[in-house]
Amino acid sequence: MRKEETVDYNIKKAWHAINRMYNQEALKNEITTSIAFVLLNIHSTEGTPATKIAPLIGLESRSLVRMLRSMEEKRLICRKADPLDRRLVRIFLTPKGQGKKDIAYKTVMAFNQHVFNKVPQEELKVFLKVIQQINQIVEENSISQIVASNNQYETNHK
Repeated sequence: MRKEETVDYNIKKAWHAINRMYNQEALKNEITTSIAFVLLNIHSTEGTPATKIAPLIGLESRSLVRMLRSMEEKRLICRKADPLDRRLVRIFLTPKGQGKKDIAYKTVMAFNQHVFNKVPQEELKVFLKVIQQINQIVEENSISQIVASNNQYETNHK
């Protein structure tokens, strides 16, 4: 199988192209795509628990800690103890952070609308269904399980 025929190659290639496009726009607004994704995942009025952000955007906790520190230094966010559970820290947007979030949201919506205008609705439905199935496969299995399963299949079908 050629790399162009593999699922992961095509997902990664598409994501890198999308990420480059988003980064070009983000840099115009003095942020990065990663920062924009964090901003988009912070509730505008209630804030978001710091522990909930990393899983939402697929980041390791350590990476998120550094990013939140950087975002705090840029005055995009502030941290506050949760009034109901003092052990919990909630991340809130500053007015500057809300402005950057608004720009990120408009950028994401513009890209998606452009895709919706260019790709037939039925094809998009199929794509979204397939990508959800791929995510489910990944979430339910480790790569070791997948490799072992494939090896067993090949052994049984020789």
